[in-house]
Amino acid sequence: QLQVVESGGGLVQPGESLRLSCAASGFTLDYYAIGWFRQAPGKEREAVSCISSYGESTNYADSVKGRFTIIRDNPKNTVYLQMNSLKPEDTAVYYCAADPIRCSWNPSQYVYWGQGTQVTVSS
Repeated sequence: QLQVVESGGGLVQPGESLRLSCAASGFTLDYYAIGWFRQAPGKEREAVSCISSYGESTNYADSVKGRFTIIRDNPKNTVYLQMNSLKPEDTAVYYCAADPIRCSWNPSQYVYWGQGTQVTVSS
């Protein structure tokens, strides 16, 4: 079965850090751009970050720029989202997804989606 699986979510206090992982199963991530999206209760899914297939380009939403870093480790078939200085407004379910063409802020271009991992930032 071809899928991506997220892990690394949890409950942290404001200002702390988390690292999310996105691992591929059944296919090689090398040829895919990987995007991270998040969805908070009652809100639409929003794009957070994206990295091109070989990591030559990255993009970030303004709300996370300077705090989040997306990194890919193709030999490990994994992409990471390092999240620092977390804020309560970062609370959401985080999803990773694979796009065979390019980085995009459009969720409909992504072909493989994970089930999501919950991130809660609260004191």
